[in-house]
Amino acid sequence: MLEAILQNWEISIAFFTIAVLYASVGFGGGSSYIAILVLTSLAFTEIRFIALCCNIVVVSVNCIRYYQQNNLDIKKIIPLVVVSIPMAFLGGYLKINQQLFLVLLAFILLSASLFMWFSNTIFKQNYVNKTSKNIFFGGLIGFISGLVGIGGGIFLSPLLHISKWDTSKKIAATSSFFILVNSVAGLFGQQISFKSAVNWQLILVLFITVLIGSQIGNKLSNSFFSANQLKKATAILIAFVSIRILMKLYS
Repeated sequence: MLEAILQNWEISIAFFTIAVLYASVGFGGGSSYIAILVLTSLAFTEIRFIALCCNIVVVSVNCIRYYQQNNLDIKKIIPLVVVSIPMAFLGGYLKINQQLFLVLLAFILLSASLFMWFSNTIFKQNYVNKTSKNIFFGGLIGFISGLVGIGGGIFLSPLLHISKWDTSKKIAATSSFFILVNSVAGLFGQQISFKSAVNWQLILVLFITVLIGSQIGNKLSNSFFSANQLKKATAILIAFVSIRILMKLYS
């Protein structure tokens, strides 16, 4: 255990920081976990597994807090997750090789960064909050989540804010629940399809790290960074990583 901490202290610090910041605004941090891990020598199957597991730890804490505060409106959330859960499972179940994973990851992260940065402009006039659209977007985001190992909050949360879906607190609660169920579904799909070997010592270290970080983030709860500030910072980070991946692939 101590050896795993010493060998991976840089990753642990990065994950702790991500967990604190993301938990403070109701996110999981899967995209940023992926961004950190993809620059290491870990296998892509292990990267997806670790990112989704850490997502589950962080947003589980969020969901408990939001439930206690009566901010989880399950009836309103159902249209978003009814299709996203099986689609996230399907995305995780699909067998892809490391080369294809990195290409997909690079383009999805780049798309996510542009979406997060320009979402107010893109959807200001065009998006209408309807059940059919919630089902469609939920399913699409769920599939992407399972495929590359993110929870989908980076796509869903801006969309809900722009459509004035509900209050900021309820949107954060909904995003946490959405990330949780999609991460669980994607993880099941991955394990059934790949049954990949993972470094459980490293995962345990990161579990503890993000659990502590998420508890601190929940205590801060929006007093450290606003959701919009975190969105902009995340957009820059994942854009940088996506460009690094593409440069590495095509150099």
